[in-house]
Amino acid sequence: MRDEIKEAARATLHLLLGAAVSLLCYLMIGVVLFTGFLTLTAIGAGVLPESVLLLRRLAGWERRRTAARSGAPVPEAYLPLEGALPERVRTAVADPSTLGDLRWMVAQLLYGMVLMYGALVLWAPALLVDGVWAGVAGRRPVLLPLIGRLADLEADWSRSLLTPGPSTARDAALAARIEQLTATRAGAVAAHGAELRRIERDLHDGAQARLVALSMRIGLARRAYDSDPATARKLLDDAQDQAEEALAELRHVVRGIHPPILTDRGLTGAVRALAASSGLKVEVTVTGTADSPEPPNGGAPDTSRARDTSRAPDTSRAPDTPRAPAAVEAAAYFAVAEALTNAAKHSGATHASVLLARTPTGLRAAVRDEGRGGAEARESAGSGLLGLRRRVAALDGTVRLTSPVGGPTLIEVELPCVW
Repeated sequence: MRDEIKEAARATLHLLLGAAVSLLCYLMIGVVLFTGFLTLTAIGAGVLPESVLLLRRLAGWERRRTAARSGAPVPEAYLPLEGALPERVRTAVADPSTLGDLRWMVAQLLYGMVLMYGALVLWAPALLVDGVWAGVAGRRPVLLPLIGRLADLEADWSRSLLTPGPSTARDAALAARIEQLTATRAGAVAAHGAELRRIERDLHDGAQARLVALSMRIGLARRAYDSDPATARKLLDDAQDQAEEALAELRHVVRGIHPPILTDRGLTGAVRALAASSGLKVEVTVTGTADSPEPPNGGAPDTSRARDTSRAPDTSRAPDTPRAPAAVEAAAYFAVAEALTNAAKHSGATHASVLLARTPTGLRAAVRDEGRGGAEARESAGSGLLGLRRRVAALDGTVRLTSPVGGPTLIEVELPCVW
């Protein structure tokens, strides 16, 4: 009997809150009518989007209340109210969820009050009748559970009215996808622009300067060739050194665009070369990536210390094992390179670990170091991590950064692709 009373009390509290929502709906109806009048007179169109946002918040509160009662979330699907005022007004009027929220608001005003009054009316006879039956005849309560059913009925009605239809959910998902693609496109354009500026700067400050110096030395050597052969020979030696340095600068620029080592040795070999030259003790773990050999012991991951033994192509991979697309491999390579560079420069760590894993939906790369942490603050202040996020987002991937103060720092990159 005591448990039934507690459950009936919880159900009654739910219905009382529903009655409070009904009162808010009553006030909201007045707001909607006033907003509609202002919009028709063309002097208050700017109020319409804000009123719709207020209605969405009220409906969202009811969704959370219903989910708490039923134990299952109530989905929502709204078109984003963004852009200039005319666009926001059109979206607010054309969004099917706005009409659905209005239907719920009118219905909630009615059933919220009726069900609350029903619960209050049931309490007195429920305590009397169920108490007598429980004390005398030992029967289970009959009327108290009805209060809980009223609360469940209200939750069912709210769920039915607030759940978006299939077409509405598709439209909202499409709008959200368009918004995401717009943001990722802007990020990709910004990352591309930054990359072009970096290449231009590297060429101007590096290879171009060395080529200019090379041209000057060759010119001086030509003038001194007949009168001072020894000086001409020395100038030609210096020109050869300048030519080699210019070639090294050009190789560095090319590696920044698409590292040739990715083509020669695949992602696993390229990452191991990165790890070997990072200045840290790096352990590389490979679990089923597209260009790695099958584990010889029947499925255990390939874990080895990073070492750069050769620039020869990676022939250990099975010939029928597919590789990830070149753009995906390049994004994973640059993500590992950025993470290891940050670890070497900022973390104070001496050890790091790299994981490359093939997943059913793509490729995962993770870099962990045991340094001082705090990478989130460096990212907000401006760092290569922003460019990393943009590069990965352009491929529909995700970047997760965990770096509390004191460490450790973990950077995880997920890149979708079809194997």
